[in-house]
Amino acid sequence: MEWRDEGIILGTRRHGESSVILEAMTRSHGRHMGLVRGGRSRRLQPVLQPGNRVDLIWRARLDEHLGIFQAEALEMNAARLMDSAVAMHGLQLLAEHLRLLPERDPHCRLYETLCVMISHLEDAEIVAELMAHFELLVLEELGFGLDLSRCAATGQRHDLVYVSPKSGKAVSREAGEPWRDRMLALPPFLLRGSGLRANAAAIDDAFRLTGFFLARNVYEPRGMEEPVARAGFLAALRKQHTFARGPTGETA
Repeated sequence: MEWRDEGIILGTRRHGESSVILEAMTRSHGRHMGLVRGGRSRRLQPVLQPGNRVDLIWRARLDEHLGIFQAEALEMNAARLMDSAVAMHGLQLLAEHLRLLPERDPHCRLYETLCVMISHLEDAEIVAELMAHFELLVLEELGFGLDLSRCAATGQRHDLVYVSPKSGKAVSREAGEPWRDRMLALPPFLLRGSGLRANAAAIDDAFRLTGFFLARNVYEPRGMEEPVARAGFLAALRKQHTFARGPTGETA
């Protein structure tokens, strides 16, 4: 068995004296693991860092075997990302989200989105919006996608400001008003094709929304806690936002 693909490195763990087991999200073969012989060498260690984009060749006698990876660098992103707390926590969170998916199950849309995110991970304002969209996509790929296209009660496509916690569907302002205290806020920037940017309040609402459905539909049924990386990422975002605005709210 042999294939060749590109991938983003999610992590490694030591194996024996000189090798590592590499975990990567690939374009066509999903999240995949394999042994890299000599992966702890001075030549390969810089290549096998989380966030780097690599060209991978995987070989195994049988498809169900761990297999052997050969990796060549395509984009060395790790050094750039290590200088930013937002980027490092974000990279860890992306890996945790991808580990919710079955290994070797292709998810091309997630891979393409991951590549975009790697390019912007150190930009706190952009990556906050991207991560919220990424969490929505993870829910969708797991079979728990939210329907934010129209009001669940009236079918209208405008003035959508709530999400029903029961159905995961959008609700218009008028239809949801009697139950507003029970609804989740729907930030406008999450609506497809809105072209809107998010302020700090909208970002908080977005992660409250995705966090609710991740907890209810994914973490709790699996007996899992929300990953520590998510709290770390949100804390780093808030710290970065506070620093950028300064104590009075003015841009520094």
